[in-house]
Amino acid sequence: MTVDIHLRDLPIALIGTAGGALALWADAPAGIAIPTALLIVFDIRVRRWCRRV
Repeated sequence: MTVDIHLRDLPIALIGTAGGALALWADAPAGIAIPTALLIVFDIRVRRWCRRV
């Protein structure tokens, strides 16, 4: 199994950062705002490899 984490393109990263900052400014819980912003900023892919014998 591999996990690939890459930054998205700059406009999407800025939108995620701004969205997270706006949510924290509006008194949203940090446990919700920060992971949501990170999911927008980063491109996360989980790949499962199966070996055939």
